[in-house]
Amino acid sequence: MDGWLKQLRFDPLPQLVSSGNDALFYFVKRDLLEEKVDPIETLWQLIPVVKIIQRQQEDGSWKYRAGKAYIRSKQNYDQLETYRILGQLIEKYGLSRTHIAIKRAADFLFKFQTREGDFRGIYGNQYTPNYAAAIMELLIKAGYEDDSRIERGFHWLLSIRQSDGGWAIPFRTIGIKDFRTILQAIKNPEPIKPDKSKPFSHCITGVVLRAFAAHQKYRKTNEAKVAGELLKSCFFQHDKYPDRRAASFWTKFSYPFWFTDLLSALDSLSLLGFTKDDPQIKKALGWLRDRQQENGLWKSFSLLKTKSIEDPYLWISLVVCRIFQRFYISFP
Repeated sequence: MDGWLKQLRFDPLPQLVSSGNDALFYFVKRDLLEEKVDPIETLWQLIPVVKIIQRQQEDGSWKYRAGKAYIRSKQNYDQLETYRILGQLIEKYGLSRTHIAIKRAADFLFKFQTREGDFRGIYGNQYTPNYAAAIMELLIKAGYEDDSRIERGFHWLLSIRQSDGGWAIPFRTIGIKDFRTILQAIKNPEPIKPDKSKPFSHCITGVVLRAFAAHQKYRKTNEAKVAGELLKSCFFQHDKYPDRRAASFWTKFSYPFWFTDLLSALDSLSLLGFTKDDPQIKKALGWLRDRQQENGLWKSFSLLKTKSIEDPYLWISLVVCRIFQRFYISFP
């Protein structure tokens, strides 16, 4: 093995190439083998894509099948489900705003953007920098990078930062912890302002940084660099707030990305200018390298949010390979 592959213990390409998954093979060929591929639109005709789009509702959303009215409204549950479905369509099949389904879904999601610039509703009337940024990340990848509404979203994210340069859920910073008090907060008519003197949450900061990493301009900002330094300083440590507090969540993965984990963090940091010689990144890459199986894949991980994902370990293995490739290219 040579090039970026020499960083690994075994060659993952034979298993990835022979997976039989058309969408996965497309990205392996394009991103890892760096070979010429057909237009991305060829993936849009695949049966899984067609089935997903057939379930899209008239308003551009996808229906959340369960839900509890005392937590959030039907429309806000549909906002959450639309975000989840967009992750699949954009990350696994490369759909963009040129597809009418994505445009309709984007129009639906932009309805939840406030004058301040955040996307609100998933936490009721409360600020949610994590979901606001996660929605922005997907919209950027779908072709809305230069949209003024995305620009407004970044202005809001920068305005809501903690004093240390990271992010946290504002109502957590004032000490709201138990479920009953959270339910009261999300029904408040006005959002709770953060106590910016409190420390950042790596769980929230990692999600927010995905939007910065996806954006050609904002990934180069000093604010992104500072937040990246904070994020990598927390690898394998517990969070300072109750949400996904345990250190074990660093190694519970999902794809498309949802929460902050080692893979989503490294994926962002690989786009923000960090190198593989950074001690924390070297430690994280070493952890991944040591867990590669002899067949070249990574299959011993705990997975979350992947019940509806075909071949989840193959997609996770693709993500790991992209990370090693990016860090190698940036600093061979």
